[in-house]
Amino acid sequence: MFAVIKTGAKQYKVAVGDVIKVEKLDGEAGSNITLDHVLMVGDDKGVNVGTPTISGTVVTAEILEQSRAAKIIVFKKKRRQNYRRKAGHRQEQTVLRITEIGKASAKKAAPKKATAKTDEPKTEAKKPAVKKAPAKKAAAKKAPAKKPAAKKAATKTKEK
Repeated sequence: MFAVIKTGAKQYKVAVGDVIKVEKLDGEAGSNITLDHVLMVGDDKGVNVGTPTISGTVVTAEILEQSRAAKIIVFKKKRRQNYRRKAGHRQEQTVLRITEIGKASAKKAAPKKATAKTDEPKTEAKKPAVKKAPAKKAAAKKAPAKKPAAKKAATKTKEK
């Protein structure tokens, strides 16, 4: 049996017993986590594809360790401009061992609902009437801007 899960914006095809490295997940080494974004489940009977996920199906995994991936060098250069930048990056990652692929437990599926007591009278507080604010007076209209005075025509001078 296999499943396709989504975690950390990536998709992984996993089977029981597989060890995978995913982007950092919360938890200590030795603890169990459930991955509920199951996109597809397949076995010898056939394949079940979700739209987009299969509800009620989870993948249980054990956290083996929290580590960091190998260093990646980021180098930027613009030729003939004396521009060079070098930086490094190490991605935080979690190593998981897949322990189970199956249905979600019934304990989590049916949460308890709070029951209302009928002995106590129901009191609904009425909301006080909201007074509307008086309408704002329209702002006084400004006088239209004056147009600039017309230019006088230039007089021609006779050259001698």
